Amino acid sequence: MCQNKAAGDALLPGRRAVSKLLAAGAGLAALAACTPDGGTAPPSSSSAPTGSASPAPSASGTGSLSPSEPPSAVPPSAPATTAPPAPAPSPTSPAAALPKQFSLTDPTSPWVVVNKRRPLSPAGYVPADLVQPNIRLAVSGEAAQLNSTTAAAAEQLFAAAAGDGVVMTLASGYRSYDTQVSTYNSYVSSRGQAEADTASARPGFSEHQTGWAFDIGDGGGACAFQPCFADQPAAVWAKANAHRFGFVVRYPWMQQEITGYYYESWHLRYVGVEAAMDMSTRGIETLEQYFGLEAAPGYL
Repeated sequence: MCQNKAAGDALLPGRRAVSKLLAAGAGLAALAACTPDGGTAPPSSSSAPTGSASPAPSASGTGSLSPSEPPSAVPPSAPATTAPPAPAPSPTSPAAALPKQFSLTDPTSPWVVVNKRRPLSPAGYVPADLVQPNIRLAVSGEAAQLNSTTAAAAEQLFAAAAGDGVVMTLASGYRSYDTQVSTYNSYVSSRGQAEADTASARPGFSEHQTGWAFDIGDGGGACAFQPCFADQPAAVWAKANAHRFGFVVRYPWMQQEITGYYYESWHLRYVGVEAAMDMSTRGIETLEQYFGLEAAPGYL
């Protein structure tokens, strides 16, 4: 309908032509659409580039859906969101640089992080591969057991220490949920809950239940589970060498505001040789920092 006319025709339009135009309902909007070069109609929605629609808002409420765009802009036929996989280290965490990644929530994973903000799931988890390592024991029963991976690494650790003239003992290994109930309640009875929470994990929040952690003792039995253990040969050697066998001192000195516990020079945790060596090289002491997790100074 929009055409380029000669000057005379454009200045003297016929009344009948104008009447037809108005009768058709185009009005001024139709005239405005006519451009000197003939113009083109805006592209239809079917020709819009793929992915040009605004995304749905994120679960945190910080999505890019604009305020003027109703939620119905999200296609109703979009598939239901499936549960996300167990978290892996964030891209900004040091652990993300390692080639092999493990779950931080699965208790069968060597990277599972259990602290006062991250309980075990399920709470009554029992490792399926508990074994008694061939090392010097100061305990018996379930406390003398570890999961098979940790047990094998512990045997190498203890043998290397013995080669350097340092005698270690396994002072406390696996601890079941029920045992942790008794252990924690004993602390509460003797010290009160506030102080108990600085020394003993609540049931379902203990690394010992995973089979990935254990406490060491010194061959002479001195200072067991006391601050002075840090000066014993077993603790000194473990602090300097445990990473070579995949272990870290889980609750290091002056890091209680991150880990939730005061220094435990006797508590070793297996995370794998690659991660333990990387933490040592980078000078990162806690799993929370290494995996880019929030600090866990107390229970929520």
